[in-house]
Amino acid sequence: MFYYLRLLQRHESLSFLRVFDYITWRAAWAAITAMLICLLLGPRMIRMLKQFQIGQQIREEGPRTHQSKRGTPTMGGILIILSIVTSTLLWADLSVGYVWIAVASTLAFGAIGFADDFFKVKHRQNLGLTAKQKLLLQFTAALLVMMALKYLTTYNTTLSVPFLKNFRPELWWPVYLLVFAPIVIVGFSNAVNLTDGLDGLAISITMVTAAALTAFTYVTGHKTFAEYLGLTFNSEVHELTIFCAGLMGASLGFLWFNAPPAEVFMGDVGSLAIGGAIGTVAVMIKQEFLLVMIGGIFVIEAVSVILQVASFKLFKRRIFKMTPIHHHFELMYPPEQSRRMEPKIVFRFLIIAILFALLSLSTLKLR
Repeated sequence: MFYYLRLLQRHESLSFLRVFDYITWRAAWAAITAMLICLLLGPRMIRMLKQFQIGQQIREEGPRTHQSKRGTPTMGGILIILSIVTSTLLWADLSVGYVWIAVASTLAFGAIGFADDFFKVKHRQNLGLTAKQKLLLQFTAALLVMMALKYLTTYNTTLSVPFLKNFRPELWWPVYLLVFAPIVIVGFSNAVNLTDGLDGLAISITMVTAAALTAFTYVTGHKTFAEYLGLTFNSEVHELTIFCAGLMGASLGFLWFNAPPAEVFMGDVGSLAIGGAIGTVAVMIKQEFLLVMIGGIFVIEAVSVILQVASFKLFKRRIFKMTPIHHHFELMYPPEQSRRMEPKIVFRFLIIAILFALLSLSTLKLR
């Protein structure tokens, strides 16, 4: 919306409005806007969630120290989605199809998470949608995203492989559309969901991941930088910088309330939406492979679950004390120390996430 104020700069007295031409300026304000929305609306939303008794249900087999978190307001992810969407609509060029697809993907995965949270709250148990129902809905959403990219934008199936500047394989459309890209989007949506198990963990890592994606979307949509760095240039993804900046700002604002001890949890409505958004952006800017490094902690959390399940089914043995892996580190301490160690675990994971983000950015020169 504000982007169109640039049209008034033709008047000499309003020449200062040319700042709206600069995507870096609008991205900064998108982040600020999203953060302020979270900070201003957060207390009211927490009160509403408490009023309607929308509290977190804790799984019985989880760490015992987590039982004290039962009843903490959940579904705070609605606030995250509201902040991202509002800031994007205010500061982005709404004539760009990629912006609308990113927003639609966030809302679609958020709706799936909302349904999952709703049934958990309704039944007063940590049982929402079944795994099959959730995956079916997620893949349907991902397929719709890919259909929109194919028919509504100038999109191609050329892959960007880190460290291999001149190796750009192109997948057959049906394989990319129906298999590869949906797996990336759905996989990352679930990876963020699995990571959301400690106060401040998922949202702080999201903030770092979004910051890295903001840089990647900017250089991918900038012709000079993209050609120099060997990226797949696409001028239209430039506006995704606004979306990613909004995600970063929303994460920072939500962390204010989700930092340990958390006043509110994001719930599946938040984690699935965030993961779907990140996966969708990665597909749009052709960084599907590098996403493994950009969101390294999310990937490690998901892989730990896969390895644990595979090991138990094949060998009847567990690799970790409990998965996702953050619970493994919690259980390394006695119960009386576990709760006190939770913030330390979160901050250590955050440090590693920052390292992954910096390493991913360094690959821009290693191609």
